[in-house]
Amino acid sequence: MRILLLSDIHSNAEALEACLAAAPPTDATVNLGDIVGYGASPNEVTKRVRDLAGIFVRGNHDKVVTGIDTVEGFNPIASVAAIWNREQLTHEHMDWLRALPKGPAAMDELSNVQFVHGAPDDEDRYVVTLEDAAIQLVQSSVSITFFGHTHIQGAFQLRGKIVRAVHPEYPTVAKQETWDLQLESGLNYMINPGSIGQPRDGDWRAAFAVFDSEQRMVTFFRTPYQIRAAQEKILAAGLPPRLATRLAAGS
Repeated sequence: MRILLLSDIHSNAEALEACLAAAPPTDATVNLGDIVGYGASPNEVTKRVRDLAGIFVRGNHDKVVTGIDTVEGFNPIASVAAIWNREQLTHEHMDWLRALPKGPAAMDELSNVQFVHGAPDDEDRYVVTLEDAAIQLVQSSVSITFFGHTHIQGAFQLRGKIVRAVHPEYPTVAKQETWDLQLESGLNYMINPGSIGQPRDGDWRAAFAVFDSEQRMVTFFRTPYQIRAAQEKILAAGLPPRLATRLAAGS
């Protein structure tokens, strides 16, 4: 089974469309949350992912934009963007986003895999360091956890008592590229497909991944997109300019 893994689109329609155009044929789609927030195309992105269907878990921005949570935990720029996204969304899209389920989610076809936004024990938790990952991997009841939230593409691997971080290595930061991670039997993994709409790993290109469950292979993707168009939409909407400039820096 081949699964398309999308995460942290953040209302960036240009990045989403580039990823979908670059993605190979798959059997199912999983969205790891933060469909909205930050960017300037909340309705377009929400409609597109709704049409894709598949499995969804909610993200922290989805919760704040729809009023499930308040903006109190957000920085000022994220708060402004969340409120603006909330004001733009149609009632239909707002209701759909508000009803997104809390992770972890699972697929009947994959008994040893789970999908979360932040972490299995807390949907809002950031798993960034080896220590963060070790706590989750040791406690995990499944061998593979796909997660988002950090906007950093890569994986953590638990072998015995040793946790190792794995990050894709790409020759450029300009072209469409892929990087394969072969999963070993008997090890536990936490795998992040990266952020489509606002990468924070120093690479501006939109990020996603495909998981081949039969081959136990995760293929990470980076694809260029019409970043200028996304930036111009943000500026035209009157959103903080930092939301536009950070896209080019991948930060």
